[in-house]
Amino acid sequence: MSFKLPKFIEPDFTEDFFVKAPNVKTSEVKKDGVAPRGFFMTSVLPEYFKVKGQWILPTQTSIDCVAVLRDDSTVEIVEFRNLKVGDKVILGESKDGSEGIYKHKDGFDNIPKVGLTRSVESSFSRDYDELYELLKYERENNGHIVWVLGPAVVFDHDTRIALSELAENGYVNGLLAGNAMATHDLEGGLLGTSLGQNIYTQESVPMGHYNHLDLINEARRAGSIEALLDEGNIKDGFMKTCVEKNIPIVLAGSIRDDGPLPSVYHNVSFGLDAMKEETDKATVVICLATVLHSVATANLASSYRVTDGEVRPVYFYSVDIAEYAVNQVAAAREHVGVKTIVTNVQDFVVHIQKNLL
Repeated sequence: MSFKLPKFIEPDFTEDFFVKAPNVKTSEVKKDGVAPRGFFMTSVLPEYFKVKGQWILPTQTSIDCVAVLRDDSTVEIVEFRNLKVGDKVILGESKDGSEGIYKHKDGFDNIPKVGLTRSVESSFSRDYDELYELLKYERENNGHIVWVLGPAVVFDHDTRIALSELAENGYVNGLLAGNAMATHDLEGGLLGTSLGQNIYTQESVPMGHYNHLDLINEARRAGSIEALLDEGNIKDGFMKTCVEKNIPIVLAGSIRDDGPLPSVYHNVSFGLDAMKEETDKATVVICLATVLHSVATANLASSYRVTDGEVRPVYFYSVDIAEYAVNQVAAAREHVGVKTIVTNVQDFVVHIQKNLL
């Protein structure tokens, strides 16, 4: 199989309907973080905005945001919390062009779509083959592969090795996770356990329930994850590899995190902004074993990117042992541009490693 990016076909804006459509209307923000009444709310699909007779496509989008007119040729998709006084927010409710806004549903000739029928009984062989080819293509063509991981992924010896080897060989360009995933991976590298269980045999060790707290305590004493790694006591692990390879790591905190580790975002807005910085670069997103971070990423990440004038899709994968989890992520993406795989995430990672390396 030879992977090929789907071709994007834009609407024919010479058609009479588009020519006669009105320009968008805007209203200025009067208070930071507050959109004017009648704002247009964005979706995951490409949406064009008519400004001074020209139809403009933002370089990327996010769900449930607003469109801000920056100048006569630029529209930026902005989170509500990031609106500033004076921003010109585009107004409207219709997406059929009647208000200068057009939602383009069929731009890509073969962008993946998925409904709610993907279950553990499904065969995912073709999905794996497509993913192998996609990841090879992205690595060879300056793609940006972002992994979104829950802690279950690093509870296994083979999976930690597989993730590390994928990172070493260019198949990981960004990591989004929470305090727990990073803690238990570092715990494995320091103490050989994850949540107090031997990383290989899964057997509980004496006083193992202290181990993750001991790790967090050591990291906070060192002052940063990087400083802890510099001390040389973390023997292996995915976090270690990501730091050594200068792969961006965004750890977004939850309401009841132990510690947390240094560098974990506990200001929600700051954490979301840091995640958005990574998803804005993403060409592929792979979410494993976390509903919270996967749904958040699904909301943040665009379904397309405009690079050097070319429009290309952003591929999104959700992998989990629970059908509920992957279906939640698919729904958050409006079932567009997302592939779901129902399987053990540890097996999934090892399959990827064995077939790519």
